[in-house]
Parts: sequence; C-alpha cells; structure tokens
Amino acid sequence: MRVSTKARMNRMFTHGGCLDVAIDHGVCNEPSFMVGLEDMAGVVDTLVDAKPDAIQMAYGQADLLQNRPEKDKPALVMRIDMGNPYNDQRHRIMWSILQNADEPIIGALEMDAACVVVNLFMLPDEPELFRQCVENISRVRAACHKYGMPLMIEPLVMLPNEVRGGYQVDGNAEKIVTLVRLASEMGADIIKADPTENPEDFHRVVEAARVPVLVRGGGKEDLKTVLRKSAALMKQGAKGMVYGRNIYQHANPRAVVAALMAMIHQGADGDEAWDIYNRG
Repeated sequence: MRVSTKARMNRMFTHGGCLDVAIDHGVCNEPSFMVGLEDMAGVVDTLVDAKPDAIQMAYGQADLLQNRPEKDKPALVMRIDMGNPYNDQRHRIMWSILQNADEPIIGALEMDAACVVVNLFMLPDEPELFRQCVENISRVRAACHKYGMPLMIEPLVMLPNEVRGGYQVDGNAEKIVTLVRLASEMGADIIKADPTENPEDFHRVVEAARVPVLVRGGGKEDLKTVLRKSAALMKQGAKGMVYGRNIYQHANPRAVVAALMAMIHQGADGDEAWDIYNRG
C-alpha cells in the first residue's frame, strides 16, 4: 500500500477500528432518508462534538466539516456516486453514476477526504445497473491508485422490490460473500458490507474481503437490538461500522456514538454499550 493511501486510512482507523457516521443520504433522493438531516450544519456540529472516527458526506455538504478549524475533527469519507435503487418504488430504468464523470475523485482531493466510497449494486434482473457499477469502480480504482486515495466499495445484494416494498437487503451469506469477493478482486481498500442474516456467518465476509470490513447499518432499528447485533458482528472480525439513520435519526446521537465507539475501540459488548448509551 502506498504511503499516501496508508496515511489517509490512518485518519479513519484510529487504534485499528472505525466508526463512520453516514450522512450522505441526500444523494439517494428518498424523502424518508432526510428525516433528521434537514439542518445539515446542526447535524455536523452534533457529530463533531460526538467524536466518531469519520463522517461520510457528499461533495456538496463536505465543506460543513472541512471548513471547521479543529485539528481533531472526524475524517471525511466522501460519497462520489449516486443512483436510484434506494427509492421506495422501483424505477423503469435503474442507474448508478459517478458524480463527476471526467475526474471522479477530484472533489475528494479538493476537500482533503480520507477515503472515497462507491456502490456495487446487485439487484434482481438488473444486469445493466450491475455493469454500470463495475464500470464506475474500474474508473475510480484507477484514479485512486494515481493519487493515493483509499477506495471503499459498498457491495449491496438486494431483495426484489415486491418482497417488502423498496429494495431491501438480502442477508443471504452466500450472495454477500460472493459480491464482497468481487469487490476485493476489484481492488477495494475498505469494504462496507451488509450483515449476514446469521451474524455467526459474518466471518466468511471478512475472510473474502482481505481488507478491513465495516458493517453497513441500513434502516433504523431498536437501538438495543442494533448494539447487540453490532457486538456479534465485531466478534466475527468486523473493524467497525458505517451507520447513518441509527445515529442521526436518534434522539441522542452523541450517546449512540459513545456506545458504538466503546464497542469498536474498547471491546465493549452489546450490554456494556447499552449501559454507556444510557449514561450519555
């Protein structure tokens, strides 16, 4: 790994783990994701005060973090693609494109990001969407190598729209492991992976990745359940989490961050993390 790539990753992985709080949901064009993100400046203030390892944002909002003067502020992870698979209703044409087609990571370099993230969608009966994602990653991987920028790939295996309405995660371990292996083969430096339906299978995802794996949070759930699931996945080898709605849509984001950070950096289990949350 190049020194510049390693230096940027070190900003994220303090003491070997990383909590990346995702607030890049505006690129999904899905109204339900925006609840809690109406005042982005206030959200960033809250998160900087909470002190996660990283905050995940798109270019248009990244200045709210990077214009701040603190030396110890969270690292910036920049979302550089966008698409329509997250919407509640299936679209006639599914797509995923880079936000800057000519120079895909120029915005991340401008904003001094520690990492860029792109999707690898695997949706039923959508081969063209999958092809677009592979093409996006190929272009981004070349740019990341040129400039020493870490690449986080987000492999997402989704259920058919008619199963639960809107595309939802398919927790089938075989499918997740296979797509994570593809992300690894394409040169991911970090992989953001969905949890397997059985948390005890998640070690297979970690083994397939051969790079640090961060667990994707998905939709908001009961917090105690989230903490216990997260602890089980950490035991299987995850290096941290990329959680969004389970933090920013919560009444006390700072306490949630404290609980998750204790899990990642101090080895707290789910019940201990729950106690830390309640003290927050």
